[in-house]
Amino acid sequence: MTTAQRLHPSATTPGSGRRFLMLQGPHGPFLARLAAMLRTAGAQVWRVGFNMGDRVFWPDGASYIPWRGTPEDWPAGCAEILDRHGITDLVLYGDTRPIHAEAVTLARARGLMVHVFEEGYLRPYWVTYERGGSNGHSRLMQMTLAQMRDALANADDDLPDAPAVWGDLRQHIFYGALYHFFVMVANRSYRNFRPHRAVPVVTEFRLYLKRLLLMPLHRAERWWATRAIRQGGFPYHLVLLQLEHDASFRMHSSFSSMTDFIALVMEGFARGAPAHHHLVFKAHPLEDGRAGIEDTIRRSAADLGLRDRVHYVRGGKLAGLLNHARTAVTVNSTAAQQALWRGLPVKAFGRAVYNLPEFVSPQPLPEFFATPRRPDARGYRDYRRFLLETSQVVGGFYSARGRRELLRQVVDMMLAAQDPYDALQAGCAAPRQQLRLVN
Repeated sequence: MTTAQRLHPSATTPGSGRRFLMLQGPHGPFLARLAAMLRTAGAQVWRVGFNMGDRVFWPDGASYIPWRGTPEDWPAGCAEILDRHGITDLVLYGDTRPIHAEAVTLARARGLMVHVFEEGYLRPYWVTYERGGSNGHSRLMQMTLAQMRDALANADDDLPDAPAVWGDLRQHIFYGALYHFFVMVANRSYRNFRPHRAVPVVTEFRLYLKRLLLMPLHRAERWWATRAIRQGGFPYHLVLLQLEHDASFRMHSSFSSMTDFIALVMEGFARGAPAHHHLVFKAHPLEDGRAGIEDTIRRSAADLGLRDRVHYVRGGKLAGLLNHARTAVTVNSTAAQQALWRGLPVKAFGRAVYNLPEFVSPQPLPEFFATPRRPDARGYRDYRRFLLETSQVVGGFYSARGRRELLRQVVDMMLAAQDPYDALQAGCAAPRQQLRLVN
């Protein structure tokens, strides 16, 4: 019997009997706001904190569980916490960092419901909410386009398009810097804490702070680079770069570094692209320079004799570049969804929820640059409708308005007996909110 079958909440307190355990979430107050609404619905909520950054953003000390053990002790410690509090639901932001992966394994063995939040597959104005796993572990990985179309028989008409802006980028960077500041200066009681990324916490803080302070300069650099490309009058192919430390890149692709991906793309472009075509590398909006990708691109372009045909754009809005691009190439960036929405040929090298044969080109890279095949535009439109009817929830993690929009819908989704995909198939998915600005 599943957790949902064991629970029989009343109409007024749908969370009655539910006992949620939250681990690490997006930087900032989102998890605390989510917990407050779950408690209002009748549920009990606890939070495990692994450092002072987690503690600062969790105001309720009575429900806070500090974890001061070593990573090696975590599996046994997590099992004890789950059992001691009679947990029925586990809440995570991403499912690949080691402490989360261990917790998911333990939760599944106990038949618990696992709620996974992620940045939106159709970002920036949507957040992803799934059960069991996200990205390469999502249920979408086992679904075909035909199955999605069958489920859409119970759906509304077309839903609104996603604006091509990031949304709450400044708040994202601010909360990241603040989180790492507290870990850096006040973490004495968490001496065994080890970050899930390779760089030290002090370096993380400095990178966030540097990114925040240099935003005006980077904006000017980006404007000039984009202007030169748009006024250059040449055909170009767009490479959608990702953060080298991003979980999707590390866990759901075969690349060990962004340098390896850049080298592969450069070689394929040199071999297959017409001589008058150019190549534009678009950095992730949160790229902070730790991987040295700009220098890597310039060196590789010089070595291959492509110096005058290769460009680098530092983050920023994607729409202006996509509107004039011939193709898009990526590992598994969610930004490829914006390219598919425009009908651009896409080549992807990693596991991604949109990596279906109807959308992503199977061509070798030199052939793709020479004669790219376009995606099934009508099929992608159905696919996008399916996402917006299921796992994509209006709102954001970092701005106050974005959190309000998100909480209006996602708490009911978490308390529902069926996950978003099954709810649509059964014809009982909740109506979706209209898109609003969330800056």
